[in-house]
Amino acid sequence: MKVTILRHFTFTALIALITSLSVTAQTYQRTSRGIKSNTQGMDVQIEFYSPQMVRVYKTPENKEYKKESLSVIKAPGQTEFNVNAKGDMVTLQSSALQVNYHSKTGKITFNDKQGDTLFIEKEYGAQFTAFNDAGNDTYSPRQAFILEKNEAIYGLGQTQTDRMNQRNQKMYMRQRQFEGGYAYVPIIQSVKGYGLFWDNHSPTTFTDNPQEMSFESEVGKCIDYYFMYGGSADGVIAQIRDLTGQAPMYPLWAFGFFQSRERYKSQQETMDVVARYRELGVPLDCIIQDWQYWGPDTNWNSMNFDNPKFPEPRKMIDFVHRNHAKIMISIWASFGPDTRQYKELEKMNALFNFETWPRTGGVRVYDAYNPAARKIFTDHLNQGLTSKGIDAWWTDSTEPDHFNLTQKHYDITTALGTYRSVVNAFPLMANKGVYENQRDYTSDKRALLLTRSAFAGQQRYATNVWSGDIRSTWEVLKKQIPTGLNFTLTGIPYWNTDIGGFFLWDYEGGVANKAYQELYTRWFQYATFTSMQRSHGSGVAKEIYNLGKKGDWAYDSEEKYINLRYALLPYIYSTSWQVTGHARSMMRALVMDFNNDAKVHHIGNQFMFGKALLVTPVTDPMYVSGKQEKWKNPVEDFSTVKMQEVYLPEGTSWIDFWTGETYKGGQTVQKESPIDIIPLFVRAGSLIPFGPKVQYATQKKWDNLEIRIYPGADGEFVLYEDENDNYNYEKGIHSTIYFRWNDATRTLTIGSREGSFPGMLKSRKFRVVIVNQDNGKGDTLARADKTVSYNGKACSITL
Repeated sequence: MKVTILRHFTFTALIALITSLSVTAQTYQRTSRGIKSNTQGMDVQIEFYSPQMVRVYKTPENKEYKKESLSVIKAPGQTEFNVNAKGDMVTLQSSALQVNYHSKTGKITFNDKQGDTLFIEKEYGAQFTAFNDAGNDTYSPRQAFILEKNEAIYGLGQTQTDRMNQRNQKMYMRQRQFEGGYAYVPIIQSVKGYGLFWDNHSPTTFTDNPQEMSFESEVGKCIDYYFMYGGSADGVIAQIRDLTGQAPMYPLWAFGFFQSRERYKSQQETMDVVARYRELGVPLDCIIQDWQYWGPDTNWNSMNFDNPKFPEPRKMIDFVHRNHAKIMISIWASFGPDTRQYKELEKMNALFNFETWPRTGGVRVYDAYNPAARKIFTDHLNQGLTSKGIDAWWTDSTEPDHFNLTQKHYDITTALGTYRSVVNAFPLMANKGVYENQRDYTSDKRALLLTRSAFAGQQRYATNVWSGDIRSTWEVLKKQIPTGLNFTLTGIPYWNTDIGGFFLWDYEGGVANKAYQELYTRWFQYATFTSMQRSHGSGVAKEIYNLGKKGDWAYDSEEKYINLRYALLPYIYSTSWQVTGHARSMMRALVMDFNNDAKVHHIGNQFMFGKALLVTPVTDPMYVSGKQEKWKNPVEDFSTVKMQEVYLPEGTSWIDFWTGETYKGGQTVQKESPIDIIPLFVRAGSLIPFGPKVQYATQKKWDNLEIRIYPGADGEFVLYEDENDNYNYEKGIHSTIYFRWNDATRTLTIGSREGSFPGMLKSRKFRVVIVNQDNGKGDTLARADKTVSYNGKACSITL
């Protein structure tokens, strides 16, 4: 039979066939996780980390290099896969992905399991350009890819952008603070349901144009990226967290209201603010003590209350705690020359010699890449602050601040190589030290770090990133929405802004200017639906009583949205469990829930807060006009109610939160927006638990929750509860109650309680409300349609 077949070949064809088979056999080597190959002057490795996740690792030929990632903590799992070769094409197939590798060009194509193309490297798209890094011969690695013409992508970190889709731009990615924080995270994800992490810690240029998308880093001995297929935005984020770490739970109080100022100048001033909020009956959970409690700049960040205006810090902290509030304090990644930390770090050559903030006093940034230096940092932190009962950390200037930057500064040696090679990971390492120290110090108090910069994987260190020292303008407010959404799409879920902006340069008279009060009011409404509701600013006092008094519109609106935030705490805290336990997101770009509606792919001024609430912040002035230089002589005019355009995504119907009216999805509506109303819609089928009216998050038990049902579709909700602080939840010490709504039969099923924890309610009541235009609308207490006595056993009611 073999002879018969061979007769059909010419001698030349036979030689060609044998040569082809021989070449194919030599083009790759199978490994336990994928393949190794050599092509185009490069060594290439393709490895499955899971059926949905592939690492691509390329080095110049015969330049073997073992890279240690600062972001990736996942070890590659055992993944079943097949390898087939045909001609120059090698195909790796897992249960979820098909990876095609062209052995001559080095081009890699990623397909789903059906073979449909997801993502493509550009042919001959990998490059290594020789680079001298402070005397070390290395490379500038670059990889190009091809995207579909109309494919939308998101992510890249905190970029101070005014648009949602990150296509068609060039971006130099280096952590910095300049009229807002730029916290770059080299992760993108696509509407096609995949994500890409470019794992390089040096300054990187992202470019997308009609010809290609590329990442090019200044320093690197390898091209190292991870392709992750999740099928949806939530799926991609789950893959990112699996690769780089999960986000731990915050304490319940972290979702209450924070008051801050740059800065409270004495312990008495700090205590007076807390006392005033309690006197007014306006909820407050945390007061923030900003810088210079340590005294002069030469004593910068001593981590002691050396300022004579803070003579009894324990008295201040105890006062805050007696008034059922928490205190967060500012710490920096730099030290003044009079501090003990500076002297110890200087001895071990762990201080960087470049200009930072403050620009006086000889302050220097410390080497956060050095474990011994981080230990010095946290030892002093514990002695000076943790031991006094500080509740949370404001890790400021974690880019870090760097003035008059030159290439020589990048040549500085760190514990992990040149500063150039690791600069973008500085915030990751600085926050790592603080978080891991607190976990070692106590398991009774959950870590909360408010920080100004970020890098991939930072969610595992309990950071809530704020958008930096931004100007107080409407244009900047507009940018915060797509900026925050793109940031959270890199897998880091917690993000916030200074309410009202940081620098009030554009408003004469500061907070007394009515034009500024309109901006602050709209910003505050927006911030109610971010992961931290926090008022802060430079050179001004933004406490509610400094904006007016009860009866004034600025005061009344702020009080209204603080109270709404607290009413939503059961919803928010349960959503935070979804973030931790199921790798979900709290602030959700519309593409996350409505990807099939192409109109949402470019919408960056609206978002979902959790799975139920559609938020459309007002980002233009409506009621205060007469803009001149610095908004002099503003004129108020409330005679006509103005309108805000809202797009309601298709695929569901929507209920107006304030009126109870129902609208079809897939249309744009004009929503009346008086000064105290932010357009807010609820997805049909949503169940939202509303908590009691309180002055602080843990004041009252959730023994009489109002469960609002927004009819029009089936729906479900999981109520999560635990001890509100400590890490016992990691041991399974918490409870969940599953609610399910059947819209056709109008039946609410409350499942059996699962799990338990100390102090858990054994019995309680649920006040069930069907929302309509007559009941359950807005922020007022609704009339219960039925009240359910619940003892932990499953039950059903029909309404």
